[in-house]
Amino acid sequence: MRTSAFVYPWDVVGDPDAARRIAALGVQQVTLAAAYHSTRALTPRHPRHRVVTAEHAAVLYPVDERRWKDSALRPYPAGDWAPGDAYGEAATALADAGLDVHTWVVLAHNSRLGTEHPDTSVVNAYGDRYPWAPCIAKSAVRAHLVALAAEAATRPGARGTELESLGWYGLAHLHAHDKTGGVALGEAAQYLMSLCFCPDCRAGYARHGLDPDGASRAVRAALEPVWRGERADDGWAGVERLLGAEPARAVRAHRDATARGLQEAAVAAVREAAPAGFQVLLHADPVSHHCGANAGVDPAHILSVADGVVVPCTGGPGLLAPFAAEGRGILAANLTVVRGMGGSPGTLAADARAARELGADELRLYHAGLASDADLRLVRAALAEL
Repeated sequence: MRTSAFVYPWDVVGDPDAARRIAALGVQQVTLAAAYHSTRALTPRHPRHRVVTAEHAAVLYPVDERRWKDSALRPYPAGDWAPGDAYGEAATALADAGLDVHTWVVLAHNSRLGTEHPDTSVVNAYGDRYPWAPCIAKSAVRAHLVALAAEAATRPGARGTELESLGWYGLAHLHAHDKTGGVALGEAAQYLMSLCFCPDCRAGYARHGLDPDGASRAVRAALEPVWRGERADDGWAGVERLLGAEPARAVRAHRDATARGLQEAAVAAVREAAPAGFQVLLHADPVSHHCGANAGVDPAHILSVADGVVVPCTGGPGLLAPFAAEGRGILAANLTVVRGMGGSPGTLAADARAARELGADELRLYHAGLASDADLRLVRAALAEL
């Protein structure tokens, strides 16, 4: 199976052995971050540092000023964690080691954008803003994300891209010193807390025959038992029971149509900017109402738009089946191989076989830079076995 490892530029820049070490794992490709959200990352082998703090969402290359000169919303350059063209420097080293380089582009996940431009953010039914979650129903946000996708995805020499967070983001987010776990939220309650009630989404609900004020009140009423500590229903059936079947369907119709439109526009923009044969994949979840880094999609629709999907499989390969049923497109199983982050490099070979049986034809390994030496030894052995 063709295999790619996720990598940050700071894993490679300044470490003359990094590219060779990654190639020696037995992967054919790297998925290298070109635009990424804020993070704090361990670099267990780097000769100059052990922790990198990316203070805000940023592009990891010099932007094209001509593209952004008239834009109110524009990408933020990285600070000293990825100065200059960190992406380009890392990409050159990795390509020189014999690896195909694909870009890794995070889109609708940007806390700095929401802090500096509060009107871009998702607003929940209580009026709370989520600065990390740009509302993709807003035309200015959509235009920004489409332009960013086209620029960040098509870096010089890249043979393809993987677009993350190309859809709705919601409540769930590993925020700095996160303190949102005091009340256990099931899937249905998470969804209700992720619904947006900004003016653009209110107008969208109205276009689908829903009174937005009534829907906001219904969400707050549905969540009251959750705040009291009562267990909420899970899954879409739980959303319909909490909110009512018709309001739930109207809300989902607005959100599904908005996400599909953004995905179509972003992929089209990338293809227009990219050379022939450039591969476009989305990090995706086959349940369209799901929010987050793996955007909720309709499998049939997204595989008619993109070349394929990258699907989270660390907890098991079950999410592959709805995509495999479509019988088309690249299907990449994403497996965490960092034990400290819940991964299982020791079972990688077996996990890869299970994914292949369910239709996966490629692997993604998260993450070559974060893993310990012991984890990487297990990865090397598994890939050699495969």
